[in-house]
Amino acid sequence: MNDFALFWEWLSFGMRWLHVVTAIAWIGSSFYFVALDLGLHKRPGLPEGAYGEEWQVHGGGFYHVQKYLVAPAHMPEHLTWFKWEAYTTWMTGFAMLAIVYYAGAELFLIDPNVLDVSAPVAIGISIASLAVGWIVYDLLCRSPLGMNDTRLMLVLFVVLVFMSWGYTQLFTGRAALLHLGAFTATIMSANVFMIIIPNQKVVVADLIAGRKPDPKYGRIAKTRSLHNNYLTLPVLFLMLSNHYPLAFATQFNWVIAVLVFLMGVVIRHYFNTVHARKGNPTWTWLIAAILFVVIMWLSTVPKVLTGEDRAAAGAEPFLASAHFEAVRDTVMGRCSMCHAAEPAWEGIHMAPKSVRLDTDETIAAHAREIYLQAGRSHAMPPGNLTGVTPDERALIVAWFEEARGN
Repeated sequence: MNDFALFWEWLSFGMRWLHVVTAIAWIGSSFYFVALDLGLHKRPGLPEGAYGEEWQVHGGGFYHVQKYLVAPAHMPEHLTWFKWEAYTTWMTGFAMLAIVYYAGAELFLIDPNVLDVSAPVAIGISIASLAVGWIVYDLLCRSPLGMNDTRLMLVLFVVLVFMSWGYTQLFTGRAALLHLGAFTATIMSANVFMIIIPNQKVVVADLIAGRKPDPKYGRIAKTRSLHNNYLTLPVLFLMLSNHYPLAFATQFNWVIAVLVFLMGVVIRHYFNTVHARKGNPTWTWLIAAILFVVIMWLSTVPKVLTGEDRAAAGAEPFLASAHFEAVRDTVMGRCSMCHAAEPAWEGIHMAPKSVRLDTDETIAAHAREIYLQAGRSHAMPPGNLTGVTPDERALIVAWFEEARGN
């Protein structure tokens, strides 16, 4: 059993590493081509069908790149396709979803206080949401809304807002933000697999057959590529969020996710504008900074905003010794079955992240982690399996802040 647990842990680590590697390859090539496309120069004397060109220097050499808006007159002998980066990123990401959230559904996916369902039902909801998300998105793009990029983007933003809130009504906070990232990444990958690459293959087939390609295929592919460009940064945040409980395990986690999408839009607007040589809109960084400060505030804002007593946020100090005795009882009763030298929880064979909370000394040593994971947020225990009460969480907050002199 211990050997299997070790194997599963290394499988998770290895798959996560592969996912990061392929994501870097995909995002890197995507950002490069967007910047290249925006920076193209038009000049007299370009080859027939060429839209623009760009001279670049890198790695001790010069590159001369020309773009054909539809296609060149003849099929080139060597043609490099950029597609496997997107495919492998999605496949490894879904593998991570299965390894961590499906195999560990009771710990990481299901919160009975949110939606009390069995593991198979929760997994089914998860998979269905990804598939339905792509179908809805694709239908919107093919509808009359798709003729206007701005109007379409606004409608898609409303969809993302709804999904940000909806996922928090289905899964744990950790799983909700992760699924929002997977939902968006599925749309991005499907854009490549279902639209961009097939459209490019139609153009190639026309060239081989001696036909003049229809420019609509390139136009549609460019629109989907533009969507991917603006969605990339929020997806990265959402994929990282599961390591930061102040993002995923707080009361306003879905609002935080919505604001992250807005941050991604303004940041990409800055780079896209600069790459297109249309100015230097530094105001976008101020907007992004303000949004991030709002996110920080929302992660710890007193719950009085929703009508809950301010004391629940742990604002009132207590004597440290009294706090510690009560906190120790809470931690020993709610956390130490996993965070111990010999965990008693089924399926846990060693203390998660080697954090032991089974003595006074180890509890005090990990005060900050307890405060963030179980006091200021609801990250621990996963899915609140051991039933930590709001009063116990408030006591943890009061204990830590009193000890720190806050």
